[in-house]
Order: sequence, then C-alpha cells, then structure tokens
Amino acid sequence: MSAELKSTTQDRTMVLTLSNPSQRNALGPEMYAAGVESLLGAGNNPDVRCVVLVGEGAWFCAGGSLQRLQANRARDPSVQAESIDALHSWIDAIRSFPKPVIAAVEGAAAGAGFSLAMACDMVVAARDAVFAASYSNVALSPDGGLSWHLAQWLPRQLASEWLMNGERIGADRLHQLGLVNQLTDSGQALAQAMQLAQKLERRAPNALASIKELLGEARGRSLGDHLTQEREHFVRNLHHANAGIGIGAFLSKTSPDYQ
Repeated sequence: MSAELKSTTQDRTMVLTLSNPSQRNALGPEMYAAGVESLLGAGNNPDVRCVVLVGEGAWFCAGGSLQRLQANRARDPSVQAESIDALHSWIDAIRSFPKPVIAAVEGAAAGAGFSLAMACDMVVAARDAVFAASYSNVALSPDGGLSWHLAQWLPRQLASEWLMNGERIGADRLHQLGLVNQLTDSGQALAQAMQLAQKLERRAPNALASIKELLGEARGRSLGDHLTQEREHFVRNLHHANAGIGIGAFLSKTSPDYQ
C-alpha cells in the first residue's frame, strides 16, 4: 500500500491522517502534495476552524523512506531536491495556514516526522511517545525546518546535542521544555487533540489567525515594528463583526457564536 494522506472532518475540525502503516507512516511525495492541497482548501472553508494531524495506527511518523532515499542516490540530485522542496512547501503551508494546526503524536515522530510535529501550532503527545532527530544516524542533515524550529526554541548546545547525536527524546522531556503542550495516556493523543480543537473551534477565527501570524513573525522583527503590527491587527479585529459578538456576549454573560 502506498503512502497517502487521508482527510476527514469532525464538527469543525479537519483530521489529516498520515497513512502508510506498513512503513510506520513514512512520508512520501504524494503526502506532501495532498497536505498542501488540503490546507489550501481548508483555509478558504469557513466550516473548518482547526486541523489535527495524526498518524494511522501506533506511530505518528517515521520520517522519510530510507528505501526511497537510497534509490534517489543513484538519480540526479535534482530529484531529491524537488522532493525536499515539496516537503518544505507543506511545512510552509502549515506555518502560514490561518487556523490552528495540532499534532497528535503516538509512538514516535522521527526525522521529518519530528519536523512535521514541530511545524504545528500545538502538540499533544502520549506519555510514552518519543521524538528523534535521527538524521545523523544515517549520515544526513535535517530537513523540514527542524533545525530552524529547534534553534528558535532551544539553547544552541541542546539543539546541537539532539541533532548531532540523533537520540530518542521522550515526550515528557519535550513537555518540560514547552515543545509539547499536553501529555496523555497511550492511545489517547487524538482524543485529547480533538478536545483541544473543540475549544479552539469556539473562538473567533480572525483573532486566532492574527495571533498565529503575530507569533510567527515576531522573531524577525524589531519591537517597534512588531508593536505596529499588533496595533494593525488589534484595530482590524476590533472592527470585525466577531468583536461585537464577543464583547456583547461577555457583557451579557452569554456564550458567543462567532462567524
């Protein structure tokens, strides 16, 4: 069975399932293209308020297929470059997607699977899940934005240790460092992620989009530039219909129903 990305919808949350169970949900080019296409469609769909990314079965994702990588060594380097560009298009689509994306991690997130989880806005992981930046174990370097994300969030020495040693890191360690939002019992990551998504579904989509954009661009700006962007987002959101709904509901002690 070839690798595929399955898409289903529950309430206002789209669930994207990495499906390649015989290979522990190893990624392939068909998944990358489907991931970008799914997010483009969901971004313009007002009925989708959140996305959950999960692996089929006991694993989240084993990363890239080593068999495919070995075969690509005999081909022109442009073949692998195009494949990585496709993966990076999916990573960029997750980061620029105007709605929350939650990773639900069971088993292991290794290599590009680790990269994929770190690209998401929030991560829910089983307590016995492990994360592995395993590239150096096979004489490779990271892709999927993993080195960028770890460099943003961790001391350089710790990011160097993880990437250079290629060791397995427990979900509890990532939780302690703030890279995993919630820990849950084994087999419950998806259910917990869906509960989190349901909370986010009830919040104003335009406000969440602004928060995601502001956080995503903060490190590349000076404080002065960022304050300007905060002002622009705040004023725009204040004059959005949802602010009237939210403020009115708060003052009247009722539950808002955002557009």
